Amino acid sequence: MKRKSPAESAFFNPRFLVGFILCLIGAVLALLGFGLLAGGSASAQGPNQNQGSSGVEVGASYQNDVSPPMRDVPPWSASGLKPQHEANENPKVPYRHKDSADPVIQKTSVSIRNIVAPNVPSPLLNFDGIPFPGVGCNCAPPDTNGAVGKTQYVQIVNEGYQVFDKATGNSVLGPNSISSVWTGFGGVCETSGSGDPVMLYDHLADRWVISQFAGASGGPITDECVAVSTSADATGTYNRYGFHLGTNFFDYPKLSVWTDAYYMSMNVFNAAGTSYLGPQAFAFNRTNMLAGLPATFISPTGPLGGSVDPFLPADIDGPTLPPTGAPATFVGFPGQAFNPNYTTYHFHVDFATPANSTFTTFATPPAAGFTALCPTTRSCVPQAGTSSRDNLDGMGDRLMFRAAYRNFGTYESVVSNYSVSAGGVAGVRWFELRNVTAGPVTVFQESTYQPDTTWRWMGSAAMDGQGNLAIGFSASSSTINPQLRYAARLATDPLNTLGQGEAHLFDGTGSQTGTSNRWGDYSALVIDPVDDATFWYTNEYYSASGSFNWRTRIASFKLASAAPTPTPTPTPVPTPTPTPTPTPAPTPTPTPTPTPAPDFSLSITPSSVTVPRAGGTASYTVTIAPTGGFNSPVTLSVSGLPDGATGSFSPNPATSSSALTITVSSSTARGTYPFTVTGTGGSPPATRTTTATLIKAARK
Repeated sequence: MKRKSPAESAFFNPRFLVGFILCLIGAVLALLGFGLLAGGSASAQGPNQNQGSSGVEVGASYQNDVSPPMRDVPPWSASGLKPQHEANENPKVPYRHKDSADPVIQKTSVSIRNIVAPNVPSPLLNFDGIPFPGVGCNCAPPDTNGAVGKTQYVQIVNEGYQVFDKATGNSVLGPNSISSVWTGFGGVCETSGSGDPVMLYDHLADRWVISQFAGASGGPITDECVAVSTSADATGTYNRYGFHLGTNFFDYPKLSVWTDAYYMSMNVFNAAGTSYLGPQAFAFNRTNMLAGLPATFISPTGPLGGSVDPFLPADIDGPTLPPTGAPATFVGFPGQAFNPNYTTYHFHVDFATPANSTFTTFATPPAAGFTALCPTTRSCVPQAGTSSRDNLDGMGDRLMFRAAYRNFGTYESVVSNYSVSAGGVAGVRWFELRNVTAGPVTVFQESTYQPDTTWRWMGSAAMDGQGNLAIGFSASSSTINPQLRYAARLATDPLNTLGQGEAHLFDGTGSQTGTSNRWGDYSALVIDPVDDATFWYTNEYYSASGSFNWRTRIASFKLASAAPTPTPTPTPVPTPTPTPTPTPAPTPTPTPTPTPAPDFSLSITPSSVTVPRAGGTASYTVTIAPTGGFNSPVTLSVSGLPDGATGSFSPNPATSSSALTITVSSSTARGTYPFTVTGTGGSPPATRTTTATLIKAARK
C-alpha cells in the first residue's frame, strides 16, 4: 500500500524542477563514482560514491520493547476500520530499458507437452487466507505474502496477519491488524502503519519477523517498524523496534534473513513521491534484535541514484549457511538501456565499527534480452468480463519477491523472477545465479515461461533441498478470471525449462474492477524448514467481480519424492543466442549422500523463572545437542539480563549440559526480561543461541 503523491502535475511543479536538476547532478556523480568501484564499465550499476568519509550512515532504533503475547491482544474490531480507499500506484521507477528479442523463451515443444500432460503434483493443503478488508486497511491491493515455520504458517496482507496450523490449515490466531503487534508501543508504528508488509521466518534462530512501513499522517513514509518474535510461537511475544530512515519517501521495503543481519531494500523517492532517487540498502542488527536489545541499522549514505535499478536482498533457505564471513548479496533488476545485467552487490556490515562496512558492486552477469511489460501505463493485464480500463497492474519494472539463496555445498544458488512481455502477453522470466558470494557470478540458467496466450505475472520463485525449482504466479486473460497457478522443474530436467509443467492452485470466479488497477505488488513462495521439500504459496484472487472484495489463498505442494539430498551440478550451457539450438538434458553423475557436518544446537529449561521482589537466584539448564559427530566443548555466555542481574555457568565450557544460575539483586527493576544464551564451539567455530525469560516479581 502506498501513500498518495500531490495531485498537481509534476511538469508545472517548481519543486519537481529543482528535484529533477538535483537528481540529474546526483546521477552524474553516481556514474563517476561507480567508475572507481567497477573499473568504469558503462553497463554496471554501482553505489553512489558521494557518501562522506565512512561511506555509511548509522541509525538507531528510537524505541524498542517487548510486546504482550499476541494471543492476549484484543481481536480486531470493525470500529477500527479505516475509510475505504484505493492504494496509489507505486511511484514510477524511470523506464530506460531498450526492448529486444527474447532468446530464452521456453521451447514450444516442451511447453505444449507439459500443457497436455503436466507432471507437476497437485496441492497438498489448499485453503482460504485473509479476505478483504484485510483487518482495518479497507483497501486494495492486499500485498499478500507469508512464511512457514516448524508448526505454523503466518500470512500477512495490508494491514492484517493470521496464524495457521500448518498441518491442518486451521486458524490459530486472527486475523488481527498488524498495528496490534505495536499495541502500547506508541508513535507511528502503533498509529500510522501503512502496509507494504513482509513476514519472514528466521529458520536460523527459529523466530518470526514482521514488518511494515509507517509515516506521519499526510506526510511521506519515513519509518520501518520491525518485530522479532521471542520464541518459535508466532502467537507469543515480540521484540519491537521503530526505525526512522530519513525524510525521503521510502517505498517497497523487502526484507531478508542473513547470518549477521536482517537486510532490507527500499526504492527511495523525494518526499513528494515525484522523483526517483534510487534504491537503498539497509542492515539491521539481527543479534541485538533477537536478544531484545536496542538495535542500530547501517546503510550506504542515501539512495544510490536515479539511474540505478531496484534490487532485492538474498534470503537464506536451507540448513547450510553461506561460507563463513560471506557478505550479504543484493541482486538488481536488469533494466539498463544497454547491456542489461543482474548487477550483484555485496554488503559487508560491521556493527562494532560501522565505518568498516562496505556496499560494493561485485559482478554484472548479463541478462538475456526481453520486452518490458506495461512500460508506460503498467495496467495492461486483461481479465474476463471487464473493459481495458480495468486491466491489472503488471509491475514489470523490478524483481519479484523473493531472491531465494541456497548453499548446496559445492555451489551457491540465488533464484528470482520478474514479469516481461513475450508473444504479446505477460510471461514470467526466471533465472538462477551461481556463486554469488565468492564468484565468479554466472547466470547458470534463465528462461521466459510463456507457453500460450494466457498472461502470467506477479511470480515468486524458490528451490527445495534437492535443487528442484517452483514458481507461483497469477494468470489471467480476456477469457478467464484471474487465477493462481504454479509451474516447476526438477533438478534433473533440461536446463532453462520448467519441465514438469503447470498446476492450477486456485481459479478465481470474479474479476477486479476499479481499485486503481492495482493487483498484488508481490506474492510469496517459501520452503518448509522442516523437510526442506514442501513449498508454500500465497496470492490473491476474486470470488465475485467487483471492487474491494479480494480474497487470498494459501496452498502447499511438494516436488521431491524422498528426503532431500544435494544433487550433482550439471554443466551449464553457453549463453543462449537469438536462435537457441536444442540442449540435451544433462546426465548427472550420482554421488553419495554427503555426511552432515558436525554441528550442535542449544536448548534451555525451564523457559521462564520468576524471582521474588527481594531478589534471589534463578536456575536453568542449558542442553547441548550434538549432530554429525560433533564432540567439541562449547563456551557459553548470556546476554540481555537486566541491571543488577548476573549469570554464571557450571561447567563452562560444557559438552552436554551446563547449569545457568542468574543472581538477581533487590535493586533490579520488576519486569519480564527475555535473555539469550549463546554457545560457540567446534572447528571452524559455530555459534548457536537459545532464549528464555527472567521475571522479577512485582512489589506488593
